[in-house]
Amino acid sequence: MTEIDFYVLPGSAPGKREVLACRLAEKAWSLGHEVFVNTPDASVARQLDELLWSFRDISFVPHALAGNGESAPVLIGAGAEPPASSYLLINLAAEVPAFFSRFERVAEIVSEEPAVRDAGRERFRFYRDRGYSLRTHKL
Repeated sequence: MTEIDFYVLPGSAPGKREVLACRLAEKAWSLGHEVFVNTPDASVARQLDELLWSFRDISFVPHALAGNGESAPVLIGAGAEPPASSYLLINLAAEVPAFFSRFERVAEIVSEEPAVRDAGRERFRFYRDRGYSLRTHKL
């Protein structure tokens, strides 16, 4: 059964969720896992694509935008299903992706920004009500 981790960031500064998504993707990739990052729209997907090149000076995370015909260990999608199952789904969208159960692990990143926090609580209830194992990490 899919394991769900909620990462709760303090504050509501813009871009913190995306930086954490990059860190999680880098860690999973360094452990040999494939990652799919689900973003709410193409604009956020492009921002994350750029951020993965620059979020740390000494790192390189091989990645690509999903749907461009490219293959990479880290794929970034905007509301579309991933081409295949992977180990880790990082969800930055407001809703639970329909394909979440195809992954061994799901990382939900939540901040204290009211809309993000409220959507995160809804996703938490969704998973809990269906019996998924949930862990919360307050950062």
